[in-house]
Amino acid sequence: MGRPDSLLRSLHRQGLLDALDLHLAEYLLAEAKEAASPSLALAIALTSRATSEGHVCLDLRTVAGRVFIDEGENRVLAPELEAWRDGLLASGIIGRPGDWQPLVLDRRDRLYLHRYWAYEQRLGSALLQRAEALDRQIDPETVKRALTTLFPADDGGAVDWQKLAVATAILRPLTIITGGPGTGKTTTVLRLLALLRQQPGGEALRIALAAPTGMAAARLQQAIQQAKASLSLSAEQLASIPEQASTLHRLLGMNRSGTGFRHHRDNPLLLDVVIVDEASMVDLALMAKLLDALPHTARLVLLGDRDQLASVEAGAVMGDLCAGCQGPDAEFARQLSLITRQTVAPGEGSGSGLRNSVVELRHSYRFDPRSPLGQLARAVNRGDTGQARELLDNGGGELDRLDSAGDLARRVADRFSRLFEAVRAGAPAASLFTLLYEFRLLCVLREGPRGVHAMNAAITRELIRQGQIRDQGEWYPGRPVMLSRNDYQLNLYNGETGIVLPHPQLKDELAVAFQGGGDEIRWVPPSRLPYCETVYAVTVHKSQGSEFQEVILQLPDQRSPILCRELVYTAITRSRRRFTLIGEEALFDWALTQPMRRSSGLADLLTGNPG
Repeated sequence: MGRPDSLLRSLHRQGLLDALDLHLAEYLLAEAKEAASPSLALAIALTSRATSEGHVCLDLRTVAGRVFIDEGENRVLAPELEAWRDGLLASGIIGRPGDWQPLVLDRRDRLYLHRYWAYEQRLGSALLQRAEALDRQIDPETVKRALTTLFPADDGGAVDWQKLAVATAILRPLTIITGGPGTGKTTTVLRLLALLRQQPGGEALRIALAAPTGMAAARLQQAIQQAKASLSLSAEQLASIPEQASTLHRLLGMNRSGTGFRHHRDNPLLLDVVIVDEASMVDLALMAKLLDALPHTARLVLLGDRDQLASVEAGAVMGDLCAGCQGPDAEFARQLSLITRQTVAPGEGSGSGLRNSVVELRHSYRFDPRSPLGQLARAVNRGDTGQARELLDNGGGELDRLDSAGDLARRVADRFSRLFEAVRAGAPAASLFTLLYEFRLLCVLREGPRGVHAMNAAITRELIRQGQIRDQGEWYPGRPVMLSRNDYQLNLYNGETGIVLPHPQLKDELAVAFQGGGDEIRWVPPSRLPYCETVYAVTVHKSQGSEFQEVILQLPDQRSPILCRELVYTAITRSRRRFTLIGEEALFDWALTQPMRRSSGLADLLTGNPG
């Protein structure tokens, strides 16, 4: 393979490594000294690259013997597995689990940067410790009566999965509730909160609601506020149920320097219950830090959709937690049957230590079983290209498919014209956010002719042509913006969305309105928001945690590693009423055959089979 430095430069020129991968490999090779070799350089660089692509580790079995560059004399070929493994362990900078080395190679040939191996070990250990415990402080009879009150409906003997999830969360310090769109995850949480308050000492419980992004936190808060009306509880009981939600970064107390959190193992959160929504968006490092900061006595409830896209950063935590969990063991099924007064069957054999902590909500209240939109989400989830195409072609008023975008910028601009008209009419900010979430264009990529940047520019030009944008500057009334970085000084975080509006108190001044708690609106001067972007169009990744009445998904013009089954499923499930796909049929079919794969050892760790 030639010299280590020339190998790295070749891979960098080919776009197979970025600058960070290159510099890390060069630094660690200097530490290895005499043991430095092309095969070591390749392993380090590819491990670094893997983490930037969302993997926790590099699976050597998937790359051993692979040709990376084949250009005559410039040929880069990974070594065969056995020889590569032996050489790496002899390098002096790669050790086995438990060794204090920059990289860790486990017994299943997964190569980690030590930091990510440590995150995985800490998280797995903390989860198993919680999953194995039962809450001995509950009053079973009180719980039975409360569950009957909170879940009065009788489905003729069918399992009420929401009731089962609440019972699980009462009995165990750790509960993972997974379910697709409209399966009632928020309703389940609301009833859990009501039940917790009714337990002995429940009025004193310190409860926190959180989500990975500001957008997801705002939606959780709004959903709980709206769902309270459905509970048959007294005004005093309803008032005791918390509804204020924050981002995980706010909850953990990000230092103003942005280099760490105030709450950790030595300074834990002063909380008794933590509920995290949109947990599929939480990466390995952040989840590990949350568990570090959580007192051993606290109850943790994670909500999410395991079939949705995983986090942007390394890890697929929600999927790993749910892997192999098909229902409770026989003893816990018996306990659930007693407390819920319904028959709970044990799940199939599973080695996961979390099997008694995972509950899947299976009934969608948003989509009728005959709903084309719900059927499409399920077909995409199964990778059933034939049914998905048929539904898109015959979806009535809910679904549509176009091979060509046509005048997409005009179509999107027409939809946003209602927002601009309402701004000019002086509508309240709260109603403007309702209009903002009526519709969104979703893109797969940020760059390229069908990427977010190009589409936002084209839509802006069209709005100017239509006379909706009358100020030619960067900041104009009606412009929707999303933060692209965390701002710890302002307590605003990546993903939060605002609208540029005339300031209500300062004449002739513009400000960006952000939704706070309840009907609160926060006003921030544009000069303090250098890191934000227009969001007539947004990537599917950035749309997670949001819902819109109508969504258009525009596929790229060619295959991309980002385009996968989970991405299409996530885009579809952002919509409540109508979904349109724009792109070639062959590319759509290909995407459905590409399930997202992320290398990780967490699922093995949870089954008691660590590497």
